[in-house]
Amino acid sequence: MNASRSIGVFDSGIGGLTVLREIRRLLPNEDILYFGDTARVPYGTKSADTVRDFASQIVDFLVGQKVKLIVVACNTVSAMALDHLRKRFKSVPLFGVVEPGVTAAVGATKNRRIGVIGTVATVNSNAYRDRLLEADPRLTIVQQACPLFVPLVETGWTGNAVALLTAKEYLSSLKKKAIDTLVLGCTHYPLLKPVIRKVMGKAVTLVDSAEEIAGDIRAYLGLRRLRNNRKGKGSIRCWLSDRSPYSIRAAAFILKEKNLRIELKKF
Repeated sequence: MNASRSIGVFDSGIGGLTVLREIRRLLPNEDILYFGDTARVPYGTKSADTVRDFASQIVDFLVGQKVKLIVVACNTVSAMALDHLRKRFKSVPLFGVVEPGVTAAVGATKNRRIGVIGTVATVNSNAYRDRLLEADPRLTIVQQACPLFVPLVETGWTGNAVALLTAKEYLSSLKKKAIDTLVLGCTHYPLLKPVIRKVMGKAVTLVDSAEEIAGDIRAYLGLRRLRNNRKGKGSIRCWLSDRSPYSIRAAAFILKEKNLRIELKKF
């Protein structure tokens, strides 16, 4: 494997750019390719077969770009399709976001009461619950699906009164359970951190899988001597399956890139 190859990252929409941003922060010399399936978002309300089909199309596209690894920056795909993808695409390492979030949550909790929020598909898969209990059977896990969070992020409503009211509605049951750690089980959700923190309070630790997976990628590349050691900052290339004006503005804002070029790629 050539260290100069790019890192591939994909998500159901723009939420995975929070993962790209963290990878960029820790590995500034790396070239990164991103695909956001904005034409078919959200994935969290779709069947497992559909999620696997969509994800397979995207991985096939990124493999064609000769990436050195792929980050599945979508909790729904990580929970429902990662094993399928690894069996089908054996030529490239694939990393999901569930395991890093589990490790961080277990390390953060003091009272062993952990909340998990995610899409309907992620919560119903019990991927986080099962892995958390495997790590520590003494844990109490409280899950809550938040299906409106992704559309709020995709339309740019991340800090208004609607976002706050929605967060209060979803998170009130978690507050009553006295959790001290909350896993943001969707890469869109870090963009709602201010309202989530306002509802949950400062005493609850928010676990952001974007931050955790970036550290894992850095360690993996370092161990295998696959880091790009060029001088200067690497490039970012983005594809979206639907280039709406908001998606383009949001991508540039999340990444703090003034001249970000976004290309259209449909399947």
